[in-house]
Amino acid sequence: MKKFFLSLLCLGLIATSCNKNDDDPIIEEEEKEEIEPPVEEEEVVDIEVQNFLWQTLNLYYFWQGEVTDLADDRFDTQAAYEAYLTENDNPVDLLENKLLFSEDRFTFYDENYRELVNSSAGVSKSNGLQFGLSLIGNTDDVFGYVEYIIKNSDAAGKDIKRGDVFIGVNGTRLNRDNYISLLFGDNDTYTLNMAEINNNTISPTDKEVTLNKVEGLVEDPIHVTEIITAGDRKIGYFMYNQFVSGTEDEMNAIFADFKAQNITDLVLDLRYNLGGRGSTAAVLASLIYGTNTNDLFYRTRYNDKLQSQFDSSFTDNYFVGTTGTQDGNSDAALTSLNLPQVYIIATGSSASASELVMVGLEPYINVVHVGTTTIGKNQGSVLFVDDPEGGNVYDPEREDQINPNVQWGLQPIISKVENASGFSDYSEGLNPDIELDEDITNLGILGDANEPLLARAIQEIVGQGAKRNFEVQIPANLISSSKLHNPRNATLLLNNGRMPTGDLLLPKE
Repeated sequence: MKKFFLSLLCLGLIATSCNKNDDDPIIEEEEKEEIEPPVEEEEVVDIEVQNFLWQTLNLYYFWQGEVTDLADDRFDTQAAYEAYLTENDNPVDLLENKLLFSEDRFTFYDENYRELVNSSAGVSKSNGLQFGLSLIGNTDDVFGYVEYIIKNSDAAGKDIKRGDVFIGVNGTRLNRDNYISLLFGDNDTYTLNMAEINNNTISPTDKEVTLNKVEGLVEDPIHVTEIITAGDRKIGYFMYNQFVSGTEDEMNAIFADFKAQNITDLVLDLRYNLGGRGSTAAVLASLIYGTNTNDLFYRTRYNDKLQSQFDSSFTDNYFVGTTGTQDGNSDAALTSLNLPQVYIIATGSSASASELVMVGLEPYINVVHVGTTTIGKNQGSVLFVDDPEGGNVYDPEREDQINPNVQWGLQPIISKVENASGFSDYSEGLNPDIELDEDITNLGILGDANEPLLARAIQEIVGQGAKRNFEVQIPANLISSSKLHNPRNATLLLNNGRMPTGDLLLPKE
């Protein structure tokens, strides 16, 4: 354990003596009790967490060269390094105020790395209600609307559904100042005060819905699949809400069914998908485009220190031919649709791996984006733990090697991504080809041909002859959502197994 010791000096009584003059009479002093010298107390300052954070970011962080305190020559001696960590005895303050780049929006951490592992696998403590939050008119009042319900959750058994609206929690009206504490606080149970919309006006009702958060809720990211006939077109619809490793075999089976039923077009719905595994994104993109394993899907760019260590075999990620073997997949051959065009529904709740699929496919097929501008996350991350011999890279097979005194998980941005054409400039989001907001007054049923965003994609597929009015009464102008509130949801997770090992991580002794 790396510790640093500080000595605290205790204040004691100081005996003073009187000056004596030779002419003064000698006065015999009474015997005084001897005063013990002050005892120095040692306070142990644990810097293991700070050491883990600094070491990891100094090597891997994409903006390492932009952060003064992460410079390789920041400290002249080991003593100076340890003194710095000791002075910054609050790890969170050290990380957020001194080690992270000012423009970094997506690095996150947790004092329990298992929380981050579970999050990437779609496991959370949740009541199963996925909702968006918007302002009421030009006020600071907030209302929520239900986007969808997670299957087999507490909310799935309650009288609440997509399109329902609420304006309060536990009898308190929602506003900009209180919605975080009321909806995202430590309260595992809360009661929603429901509302209704009439003539574009939101009004409270007497209806209440009480919801309970349950530990370990697993969301199936494959939310809806349908085959829709429109005119002479047969359209496959696939709604995918998170890129979770282990779902590749099931996706392959769905696309095999699409192919067996001779679909002519595909609508991929990523409107609420904030990202996930890059390897899963490669499988989905290959199911759409083809298993051309010599075609580049995306390339990763790292900081100067790491980039110099890697060749193209590490940075280049290609389309794939199988589901792989990760997380229980069978390595089955992919049944690709080999489509020349795909329609993708994406919104301000679409990010990272979702954007990667869109950008990665564009050099090869026509990608028609229906919806609104996406979040803009052209960056990748990896989960790190305090395991220096493993390069601090999280490996489920090395959990017994993680420092038992430091259970932190750190997921920093370590790369930027670009497609085969070298395009990576979408930090402001991807703009739609066909712009259409979700309408709070008419969210529709996901997977139904009349749901507005899907209906607009279908209209584009069958031609402009089937013109329909898509006027939006109350657009979904998000200020937050059940997913967006947590920054760890917007992720592009790179393959941990391909990261460098402890040979590159040089822990200070």
